[in-house]
Amino acid sequence: MRLAKLCVLSLALLGTSASGEDTGDEVTPLFGSDAVLDATIDGPVREVARRAESSDEVRPATLTAAGESHAIEISARGISRRRKDKCSFPPLRIGFPDKPDAASLFRKQKRIKLVTHCNDNARFEQIVLREYAAYRLYNILTPESFKVRLARVTYRDGGKDVTTRIGFFIEDGDDAAKRVGLKEVDTGNVRVAVLNREDGARYSLFQYMIGNTDWAMDAGPDPADCCHNSRLFGEAKDAAANLTPVPYDFDNAGLVDAPYAVPSEKLRIPNVRYRIYRGYCAFNEALPAQLENYRNARGEIEAELGRIPGLETRSIQSMRQYLAGFFEDIGDSDRIAKKLTGACL
Repeated sequence: MRLAKLCVLSLALLGTSASGEDTGDEVTPLFGSDAVLDATIDGPVREVARRAESSDEVRPATLTAAGESHAIEISARGISRRRKDKCSFPPLRIGFPDKPDAASLFRKQKRIKLVTHCNDNARFEQIVLREYAAYRLYNILTPESFKVRLARVTYRDGGKDVTTRIGFFIEDGDDAAKRVGLKEVDTGNVRVAVLNREDGARYSLFQYMIGNTDWAMDAGPDPADCCHNSRLFGEAKDAAANLTPVPYDFDNAGLVDAPYAVPSEKLRIPNVRYRIYRGYCAFNEALPAQLENYRNARGEIEAELGRIPGLETRSIQSMRQYLAGFFEDIGDSDRIAKKLTGACL
């Protein structure tokens, strides 16, 4: 089964250019380019933002981008970023009630997530870009990841501009799975034993690298809906073995360093910049190979930060410094034994 999966991934990678862009037919048009997309969302955005904490009501709006105009539906999404004490503007879910045609940039999009600026100032734009960068780093490590597309979004309400801020779209789970020859698995909580060990080790190591603890690859807040800030991919929609956990939602990571981010009290760590490994001991056998992959990817990981449009020099320097601590940890056998294999769950 593992061999079959590797063959599928090899075929998927044949459609990927040296720059990291997919050139095959499986990637949806929206995520076929890294260029920043200029877009306008015209609708009741002020009301959606004002009521975000208590309502995810769907409201009609219009999306204009790439010379196209689409009737859309917008609603607040997420959990923590809908709270008024954290954000004045929530992340959005955008739905397309009418199917975009075959020539549209939004072909195959039905509902898509848009990560927004949280608060209307330049500081929070950097937070958006830092989270976008986290997705891009995982793209470097594996195609079994969510693609993202930066957008410069003008929000209009009542015929007047509200603000223009950077955000990014996140690839749909079904589309991401299809791109790598797999299916998104809809399931309740699962046993660790059904997770692919190599993929689980890579996932756990990535979360440690970026300093993120706000996740679970085998469980969700609702036991009937796995998993917390993760999706599971498998060879079929009802697959019950060899599942690949795929992470998303990195705003609580130390690498992003959002001002509102705080770790769970259960972890007893001082702040989100403090790394703690939450991988399972069942993955320890697969960890050495993943550690080597991360070491080999260090140059590309550090270089990618310099390619993020709009990411300020001080943000790049701060992120590289934070990542340097991770590479120090995985470059020393004693640290690996103490902080990783000896600290597993």
